[in-house]
Amino acid sequence: MFQEGEKLSHEVGVFNLPADLIAILGRAKFRTSYGQNLTLHLLETAKIGTHIAEEVRADINIVRIGCLLHDIGKVVPGEGSHVKLGVELLKKYNIPEAIINCVAEHHEDKPFSSIESVIVHVADAISGARPGARYEDVEEYATRLTEMEDIAKKYEGVEDAYAFEAGRELRVIINPGKLDDGATTLIADKIREEVSKSLAIPGEVKVTAIREFRAVSGNE
Repeated sequence: MFQEGEKLSHEVGVFNLPADLIAILGRAKFRTSYGQNLTLHLLETAKIGTHIAEEVRADINIVRIGCLLHDIGKVVPGEGSHVKLGVELLKKYNIPEAIINCVAEHHEDKPFSSIESVIVHVADAISGARPGARYEDVEEYATRLTEMEDIAKKYEGVEDAYAFEAGRELRVIINPGKLDDGATTLIADKIREEVSKSLAIPGEVKVTAIREFRAVSGNE
């Protein structure tokens, strides 16, 4: 992951991020958002933002790093929006406040505090709205979800499986006649481990195994 993050950072023109943060950023290569590969989106947003910053004489370095990191929360496991997760992560690594504000404000969750925040917001919107941007990797995305479901379905006792949340969650339907509660928990762990290893999905993959037994007696 570090090599992917370093490659992306250097291509954008950022060379001074903490090594752990660079490794986290590398997960973007394996993440899509609305069908758009996240690495390509970050790279494109940074290029657009840098160009705008040059034109309006804003702080190019803040814009460049803000664009690079604005969606980093999408590759961080945890509760809450990707904006919240991203801000919390960057504070942990003592990233300058001006850059954190760009991340916190890029979806207008907070009022803009600087021209640099406005530029990151605009660059993000332009990249996402570009014709075809959100659909370039839809086939790859759909294939990954299918592969996740197929891994789960091969286990005995699994009746069906559904992947969602961009491949970060897998819901597995268990046949209660074949697996008891203990075996259900065990198989959920096995599926999660195999999905994580086989498909190289960044962050935590959540597997929810549902085992439901119903008995109905009498007429309504």
